Amino acid sequence: MAQDRFQYHDYFQMDELLTEEHLLVRNSVREWVKREVSPIVEEYCQRAEFPKQWIKGLAEIGAFGPYIPAEYGGGGMDQITYGLIMMELERGDSGLRSTASVQSSLVMYPIFTYGSEEQRKKYLPKLASGEFMGCFGLTEPDHGSNPGGMLTNIKDMGDHYLLNGAKMWISNAPFADIAVVWAKDEQGVIRGVIVERGMEGFSTPETHGKWSLRASATGELVFDNVKVPKENLLPNVKGLKGPLGCLNSARYGIAWGAIGAALDCYDSALRYSKERVQFGRPIGGFQLQQKKLAEMITEITKAQLLTWRLGVLKNENRATPSQISMAKRNNVNMALEIAREARQIHGGMGITGEYPIMRHMMNLESVITYEGTHDIHLLITGYDVTGISAFE
Repeated sequence: MAQDRFQYHDYFQMDELLTEEHLLVRNSVREWVKREVSPIVEEYCQRAEFPKQWIKGLAEIGAFGPYIPAEYGGGGMDQITYGLIMMELERGDSGLRSTASVQSSLVMYPIFTYGSEEQRKKYLPKLASGEFMGCFGLTEPDHGSNPGGMLTNIKDMGDHYLLNGAKMWISNAPFADIAVVWAKDEQGVIRGVIVERGMEGFSTPETHGKWSLRASATGELVFDNVKVPKENLLPNVKGLKGPLGCLNSARYGIAWGAIGAALDCYDSALRYSKERVQFGRPIGGFQLQQKKLAEMITEITKAQLLTWRLGVLKNENRATPSQISMAKRNNVNMALEIAREARQIHGGMGITGEYPIMRHMMNLESVITYEGTHDIHLLITGYDVTGISAFE
């Protein structure tokens, strides 16, 4: 089994900006990742299989709904704590963070924010404990960056809704107990419904052949005349602001999570540069390698400061969707560039499972695309600063 030798890097003493609770939670999640994730993640990634045993552990460390109030089974913690948890999980693997991020921000968040009190009591405690796992149905085969064009639809049949359509690229779909699905009603208004496994006509075929997020379960959601009870409609939201509100929460978590992947690559590269000897000296003593390492820790530090400030704004309910887009785009791109540079430092060893570099690099190729592509987030910032939309 692989040994996790990770050391945290805090070049600007960011820990001084965190509370004792922040540090306690972060460190406990880090230890769980070192103990339960790192020793087996390469093996499961090679097999393209999600380790189901992680679900119980994620629930125990409070990774499901950490900011959901305790009365519904959540942790009742703040947004910086949520971010730190996502950072530590993605340091282990992006697929692991995706599993927890979907559960928290794309399933528990909409039920808590847009659902009825009955829905909150019915679903949230079981989602927090891991008894239920959830997924989020928005992306369709022909509608990704333009979710407003979705074809999935619901029809009012009197005592129930009839749901038809399909969603794809859905994390957690193959084993999810419930799905928060976005569909158009007969007036063309986007509504959210909770679909439960076992409903007739609902299936979740698994997606195979991925070169990225291989230790994460991905699938489709297929709805063939699924009868959805009226009480499963999310009553407190209409239109695209529903799913986009969920994505803002998830994108915020990704901004933190990407730092974890970058830190893991940097830490491995730094250690390797001190241990690998060529021309009679450690390669870390050569100027080009020092340039790479210095630029890595500079970009990581900038991302840490950006994301901490975003967390403060999020706690004050002042973080804007555009600010979240900027952080998600910047940090994922930063992590991907660091993974590539770290691969160079490791030389040929960088492509092997002995080191985490290539796995992070492949994972980040998905992260830079999902929940808003790299280019779409750029245009969100462009619209925010000019007031002119480039994609309408």
